[in-house]
Amino acid sequence: MPTNILMPALSPTMEKGNLAKWLKKEGDAIKSGDIIAEIETDKATMEVEAVDEGILAKILVPDGTADVAVNEIIGVITAEGEDAKAASAPAKSETPKAEAPKAEAAAKAADPAKPAEAAPAKADGNRPFASPLARRLAKEAGLDLARVQGSGPHGRIVEKDIAAAKAGGTAKGGATPHPAAAPPPSPARGEGKAAPLATGPSDEQTKKLFAAGSYEEIPHDGMRKTIARRLLEAKQTVPHFYVTVDCELDALLKLRGELNAAAPEKDGKPAYKLSVNDMVIKALALALRAVPDANVSWTDGAMLKHKHADVGVAVSIPGGLITPIIRDACHKTLSQISNEMKDMAGRAKARKLKPEEYQGGTTAVSNLGMFGVKDFAAIVNPPHATILAVGAGEQRAVVKGGQLAVATVMSVTLSTDHRAVDGALGAELLAAFKGYIEKPMAMLV
Repeated sequence: MPTNILMPALSPTMEKGNLAKWLKKEGDAIKSGDIIAEIETDKATMEVEAVDEGILAKILVPDGTADVAVNEIIGVITAEGEDAKAASAPAKSETPKAEAPKAEAAAKAADPAKPAEAAPAKADGNRPFASPLARRLAKEAGLDLARVQGSGPHGRIVEKDIAAAKAGGTAKGGATPHPAAAPPPSPARGEGKAAPLATGPSDEQTKKLFAAGSYEEIPHDGMRKTIARRLLEAKQTVPHFYVTVDCELDALLKLRGELNAAAPEKDGKPAYKLSVNDMVIKALALALRAVPDANVSWTDGAMLKHKHADVGVAVSIPGGLITPIIRDACHKTLSQISNEMKDMAGRAKARKLKPEEYQGGTTAVSNLGMFGVKDFAAIVNPPHATILAVGAGEQRAVVKGGQLAVATVMSVTLSTDHRAVDGALGAELLAAFKGYIEKPMAMLV
């Protein structure tokens, strides 16, 4: 009878993996313990051992296939002399899975005093779900895997279960099978999407919490609906983590004052007037250039590594906010950034920005320092993988050279999409940003 090769669970949390490469081809003879394929998990590439001897009669999942569910059949082994055509229709359990709970309930009803026994974990309808090492040890010890309880992921039988069975002597002859939880059915590739999360009580339920006439009902406009939808999606689907540092601003404030004082006249007005936020934008763009692995966007199929640092800047407007983008900010002068930002912020508040001026970007800045906010954490808005939340600059006590001193300090928090930017990488980006803020002359060269 053909033996199914299943996608193994190579870690306790693994649900899917990529079948990177078959190391055997159809028709090859296989011995137990042979390495037959390479599987990529979220952390490593691991080898898969054959658990039975025979011929690799059929490869059902080809090289390079992504997101193969654990327990999905990836190939079939037939015995020597067995017709390989049988591999095209792997044997299945005669009892449908849906009938199993009914049978168990019927057995329990027949004898209420006797608890129903769970069947041993099965890889398929024919044989137990066990690791290659467990199979080898069981074979050497003469143990019946069908009578061993699995304690691994999804009820998989692992080495310690074999050791326990040997010590207890319960897996030989006609011993009573140990109960084991059956593995959950594997979803087909492309299935298994999480159910939508509840978003709270209904409109009518919410209104009933307040006395009639105690509130004014203001319908949502399109912008507010879009903000709510996108940020809810982002918070539910993007795994956020946060890194915070304090930056001393005294050198930056001094340089800003000197540059503004040196601004030439244009039409009777200074050609530019730099703000701290303008310098924050430049510093973040330069930091992304210095740490290019953080200048990315996540997609399910690939990481998009950007060649330019396009910095979005959150601008509050009536009814919501919008994020105009300073394109290629690392190559623009502070005066260019300042004038461009003032122009786009004005047009944003008048709702006259073009879509290409606020869509896309590789990161963003949200600054609430002007409102006296000390620190906060912003929500990453895809396709960005990062967003920098900027607090107010304030005088704080600091220690310099072992002596207490006073400095102007600003707290900033970097929110990142952990799928794209890991902890150490986020810390490296924030360290580069801090370097430019505290040594701002580097932004002029």
